[in-house]
Amino acid sequence: MTANDYMGLVISYTYATALLIIGETLRRVFAIKPDLTRKFIHIGAGMWIFGVLALFNSWEIGIIPFASFIFLNYLFYRYRLVSAMDTSSSSPGTIYFAISVTLLFAVFWRPLSVDQVPIATAGVMAMTWGDALAALIGKNYGKHKYQFAESTRTWEGSLVMFVTSVVVIFLVLTLLPTSIFSPNSLTWETWIAIVTAVVAAAAATLVEAVSPHGTDNLTVPLVTAGFVGIVYYLT
Repeated sequence: MTANDYMGLVISYTYATALLIIGETLRRVFAIKPDLTRKFIHIGAGMWIFGVLALFNSWEIGIIPFASFIFLNYLFYRYRLVSAMDTSSSSPGTIYFAISVTLLFAVFWRPLSVDQVPIATAGVMAMTWGDALAALIGKNYGKHKYQFAESTRTWEGSLVMFVTSVVVIFLVLTLLPTSIFSPNSLTWETWIAIVTAVVAAAAATLVEAVSPHGTDNLTVPLVTAGFVGIVYYLT
């Protein structure tokens, strides 16, 4: 490990700690509901993948923060250590999210060679923004519910999930390749990025709708990334 690697780890854990403190402060001081503080932390954690891309040149070191939070999030969930993130009614979704991010970046992130990290990033962003906004809109404005097995969703929330996922996947596939975050990554032609975004977003929306009790934090990123990769290589 280099000095830059150690610095990257310090920054990553400082960011994560600050995110938890801000979330808890919002809950305690400003009486923000845990559902909102949980989504705040969810989005903040998902967006940190760009911090990791900027700070590390080695994927083996860069995934350490993701991997360590599999265990840390388990402790937070098991003992309800951070009420802004886990309440008595919370699912173990934060654990699943850390698992999915770790797996995707371990498979697709190769910063010093031909980099496929846009595939992983698209999957994470669909979960980060699509799921978060779908839950907020569905819970507060959703009027038309539907159910699959143990999963209850709203059509309004699912529509938001689809539209948001299309947007974020398209932005990732067009802006991330050859940027400072991934200078050696695969590139997408615009029409391929559009087709990929629509197909992957549809898959993400379907998977999110049928995944019970927080498992969408695992299934959505993995399935979305899988469809992004399939469409890319088929076209």
